[in-house]
This record gives sequence, structure tokens and C-alpha cells, in this order.
Amino acid sequence: MFKMTASKPEQPDSPPKHALHIGAINPFALCEAVLGHRIIWTDPATTRLMSSILQTDYEELFDMRFRSILYAGTRVGENGDMAEPIPAKDMHTLEPRDLVTPDFSRVERLGDLDRVGLKDLDKIRVKHAVMSNGNLRLTLEPEKLGKTLCSHEMTWTLRELCTPFRIHPKEEWTPPNGSWTEVSMCNRHHATTFTNPVQGATSNSWFIAALMSVAWSDPAVIKHCTRPRRRSSGSSSGSDRKYEECSLSVKFHSKGGHKDASTATVHVNCELPTNNSSAMLMYCRPSSMSPYASPYAPPYSSHSYMMQSIGWTGELWPALYEKAFAAWLTSSSHSGEDRDSDESFDPESSSAAVARTTTASELLSHHQQHPDITQTSHGDPVKAMCQLTNKDPQYFFTSHRRGADLLGLVRTHSFNQRTIYPIVAWTRPSDAKFRGCTLVGNMAYSVLGWAAPQERKQYLILRHPWGVTEPEGMTSYPGVVSRVDAEFWPPIELVDRRGVFAIETEPFKEYFAGMGVAK
Repeated sequence: MFKMTASKPEQPDSPPKHALHIGAINPFALCEAVLGHRIIWTDPATTRLMSSILQTDYEELFDMRFRSILYAGTRVGENGDMAEPIPAKDMHTLEPRDLVTPDFSRVERLGDLDRVGLKDLDKIRVKHAVMSNGNLRLTLEPEKLGKTLCSHEMTWTLRELCTPFRIHPKEEWTPPNGSWTEVSMCNRHHATTFTNPVQGATSNSWFIAALMSVAWSDPAVIKHCTRPRRRSSGSSSGSDRKYEECSLSVKFHSKGGHKDASTATVHVNCELPTNNSSAMLMYCRPSSMSPYASPYAPPYSSHSYMMQSIGWTGELWPALYEKAFAAWLTSSSHSGEDRDSDESFDPESSSAAVARTTTASELLSHHQQHPDITQTSHGDPVKAMCQLTNKDPQYFFTSHRRGADLLGLVRTHSFNQRTIYPIVAWTRPSDAKFRGCTLVGNMAYSVLGWAAPQERKQYLILRHPWGVTEPEGMTSYPGVVSRVDAEFWPPIELVDRRGVFAIETEPFKEYFAGMGVAK
């Protein structure tokens, strides 16, 4: 008689010996913050704009070995397999004079390049060489001819906007061209729209991906902010009606090591950093954010006027979770920022840390309602899921596993092709395929499930924390399906599909360094 035996579950690896520093800045949000107006993230023309603003060729933005501004504050480690933080002393602020380029208007022959500082032409690397209509077009890479934005050199604006390296650390932090704005009236729950967190202008994809994975696997875990309730001051005039502010209380759990604090329940209000020019959120924002159309504010009330000036609505819980997490990390004497950045994360030793608890009133003051969001830059997405849920972390590194093993890991933690445990994955720092915004080096992704369309190839379903994939006609990736529909993967109907893509198991093993489960 045939007897079925259960396959042995994939055993987790030991936690990483050194702290993970996963994260890359969202270039779309960064460009919007710098420009002060909205851009169309899915427009191929945006890639040219992005390359100009961030002073790096588009195909080099997403690979750590090119040291683009998206990796501000980190660099590839000596072994090449992990990112490591750049010491504060090695971070430099560029002045306008540093970005001035030489005058090439009088260059007519190669010998004339010597006058503008290009010496030893035979030693300069040729990046591109193309013959067109009898003309040879060369793109050279001179190393000492002017400076550009990079991971360790940037302007004061970018340093304050997207990195944790404060020039005046004791002053209250407010992002450049930004203000802390009370946005309670923007909070809207769209009954027919799913809300996903979308990363903003700092490198905390590790937290955003973890938040998405927790919300996806068990939506009941997520705390939603209180909705503003209208109350009358006694006057029949609509303009005299007042609204209570939204707020959110969320508990974070200490897990020890880097980027951690004492277990605490954090209460935050709805003051969030908005751009002074566009009124848009500068950091984490909801994917459901849409142009303002108030269903209940009086047409000529002060609140209606305020809403029209801000210009958007959406569910605020993703932004408030980010704010609360930043306040938690920066408001405790046990903050991970005070620890050795290479301290090992040991789940067994973290049990003592969990015993330390702090009340919300002890943790936050009025000053701390404006936490430095950039202090959430770079971290461990597996630990972040556990800080949100108080579960235990399990790490699974791809280097010694087959693609089929990684798929099996996701399948054993799923039901009806949808993950029921929070799972994240993170990419390697560098790969030749990291030439567009779908697959990005040193980036954390949410694992949503698996798919086997028409019972042929099997795929892992991932979600990008930027809420976007490569515009059509740009970079293509072997083994990646950038647009997923319900026929391909039925659970797509339960999520905002922007940023969701599928990847075959072997390419996944090639591009990704590891996966993690909160269990």
C-alpha cells in the first residue's frame, strides 16, 4: 500500500555574523523631493530625468559597485557579498564649486584635453565606443575631472534629506524644503482599494518590505489610525465644524542588536513631513494615495481649503508606522544607533532584551513627535518583521540551496499560493543584471507567494517596496515577469498590483542573497 511521507522542512541557517545593512533610496521619491513636484513614475522619460538629477547613468544607479547616491552611507564590503556602513568621517559634503565642470568649448583635438585636466589619455577607461556615420563616439571615464553625487559625497540638501548623517545632530530634524504638516484630514479608507506601503526618500526598504510582508500575511496585525471624526462647535456654519486628529498606537518588540530599542508601545499623531512646494509626503506613503476629492468636508470650510492645498488623500497607516518606528529607534537609550554597527543579531540572546519595556508616555515627548526618519536607513528586514510581530526570525541563505529548495520554502509557508507567514528576501549588492528599477542591488522585497501558471514553470511572487517595476521598453530581466494578472496568480486580486512581479527559481537564486521568515 502506498504511503505518503512528509518531506523534511527546510532548516534555517544561523543568523548572520554581522548586522545586515539592506536598503537603497527610492529614486522616484528622491527626485520628487528635490524637484518639489510630482513625476510620473511609470513614464520611460522619467528615467532620463532621474539620471540627470542624480548625476549617474540610469543603468548604473541600481548596482552598489557604481556607488550611486541611492546607496548613500553604504559601500560593498571587502568580500563583495554584503553591504557595510561608511563611517561618518568618510562622508563628505559637496559645495557648488565642487560640481563645476571644465570648459570644453575650445576642445577641437584630443591634445586639447590636456588643457582641461585630462592627462594620460592612454590610461583613461573607455566606457562606450560607437561608430556612427563615419564618426567615432567615445564616452570616457576620467576619475579626477570634477565630482558628482555618489554614496559618500553629496550636497548638504541630500545629506539632510536622505541620510542619517546630521551636520547639526542636536537640532530638531526637518527635511530640506519640508515641513511637519498635520494631515489627519487626508486619511481616507478606500473600501475597494488595497493599500500597500511605498518607500520614500530614504534607504529603509528593509522596514517597508517587512511591513508589507506582515500586512499581507495577516492583515489583522496591522493597526489602523483612528479616522477623523467631525464634531460641531455649536454653530450651524460648516466652516465652524472641527475635526479630531488621527493618531496611531503601535507596539514594537526588542530583538537585540543593531537598529533596535526597548520594547514599547509608541503613540504618534498625524504630523508628517511634506514637501513645501508640492505638499506631497516625502517619505513612506500609501499606494492608495489619490488626488483629493472629499466625500464629507463642507465645500467652503477651512478644512476643505486645507485639503485642496494639500491635494491628496489615502490611508495613512504606512506613513505613521514609519514615523512610529523612527521614534522608537531614536528615543530610547538602548537604541541600536548606540551599539557597535557590526554587533551580531542572536535571537536566543534577544530574549533578555524583550523583557525591557517602556511605556509610550516615557518614550515620546512633544519634540519626539518629529523623529528623524532617515535614522531608519539600512537594516535587517527579517528582524524588522519580528520587531513588528514579536515572532522569531529564521534566515535562509541562497548560496548553498537549489532554486527548488527556495521555492519549496515559500510553498510550505503558503496557503492557496499566498504566504501565511511574513517572508522577505534581499538581493546581493552587485550583479550585471541590476540595470533597472525592478531588480536593485542590496534591496529588500516582500515575498507574497508562488505561482505555477498552466502548471508549467513555477515562480516566486515578489513585491517591490518602491511600488513600481521597470517601465515597458526599458531593461528586461531573464526569468522575470514584470506584469502579473489574476490568470497568472489569483491572489493578485487582493493587493495593489503595482510593484508586484514574478521570478523563476534559478534567477531568484542568482540575484538574491537570502530569505527570511518570521515564525
